[in-house]
Amino acid sequence: MSPVVSILADVLVAVLLVASIVSSVALSRRITRLKADEAALRQTIGDLMIATESAERAIAGLRTTLGECDRTLSERLRTAEHTSADLAERVAAGEDVVARIGRIVAQARPSAAAPAAAAPVAPPAAVPAGTGAPSPAAPPEPRPVSTGERLGAAAAAARALSERALSRLQAHAA
Repeated sequence: MSPVVSILADVLVAVLLVASIVSSVALSRRITRLKADEAALRQTIGDLMIATESAERAIAGLRTTLGECDRTLSERLRTAEHTSADLAERVAAGEDVVARIGRIVAQARPSAAAPAAAAPVAPPAAVPAGTGAPSPAAPPEPRPVSTGERLGAAAAAARALSERALSRLQAHAA
């Protein structure tokens, strides 16, 4: 072999060795960066796992709270429905009592006015002229009773009945 070919072969081998060393260094740096990225990725995955576990615990707590709220709301709704039904019954009973009291009051008023109307009206006595004695006044005519007065009387009677019922209940409870 000639010395020129031998030098060219040596130069070619040297260039290839330099290229191989440069690529090895570049690959080494890339591997180092990948390992650093792998460590960061592992840390991120660990943080994500912790956050996921925390979120699962929070969701379980929320489900428990939601169940308790649902049960409490259901109980309150049932209580409200029972109270509403009871109140409706009491209002209906109260209206019935007021209606009966109104009928009683209405019947009692004309019967109180009836004896006065049934009593004979005496003709006015003759008064001698010039004596100055006034003539006896005619009996007052019964005045008409207004609906407002009837309702007021019915309300008063209902109040009295409720007070008596309350006192009976209190006496019975004691």
